[in-house]
Amino acid sequence: MMKLWRENRIAAIIVTIVRFVVGYAWLTAGWHKITGATPFNAGGFLNNAVNNPVIDKATGEAVYPTYQAFLEHFALPNVKIINVLIPWGEFLVGLGLILGTLTLTAAFFGLMMNFMFLFAGTVSTNPWLLLLGMLVVVAGTNAGRFGLDRYVLPLIHKGTDRLFHHKPKNPTTGEGALAK
Repeated sequence: MMKLWRENRIAAIIVTIVRFVVGYAWLTAGWHKITGATPFNAGGFLNNAVNNPVIDKATGEAVYPTYQAFLEHFALPNVKIINVLIPWGEFLVGLGLILGTLTLTAAFFGLMMNFMFLFAGTVSTNPWLLLLGMLVVVAGTNAGRFGLDRYVLPLIHKGTDRLFHHKPKNPTTGEGALAK
């Protein structure tokens, strides 16, 4: 089944449609925050998530205490950074998914935002975006088959191959160590 999603042309078409749907949702969410009449401020959301955590009904305990601590001790003190990261993160995830550029990276960061919002107790469209985003990740590079990944990924691989497989120079000849 995994081979189907990762290699099949029809599956690539289906995942491309999914990419567009999820990408549009992320792109518009970020764009509205970036261009809104009032500047985006996550402070109220973060305070609410800290003061009203997701509670286990049986025990009355917070379900995600480490996430609550992260919000309280990192996110809230750095809310100015969060106010930039969320809208631009949403926008760039959407753009990457729509264009099929760094598709898996965009899907990964979209999934991370979905999880963060769910940990804070916000359901909204997050479960749907999470499910569809996971389909994009399962498809692997086939998800960007009909996108700019077809051109971008070979360039990235070529650059990283040069960087990590650089042959040290022979001090006597000045050529690569394996050269004769």
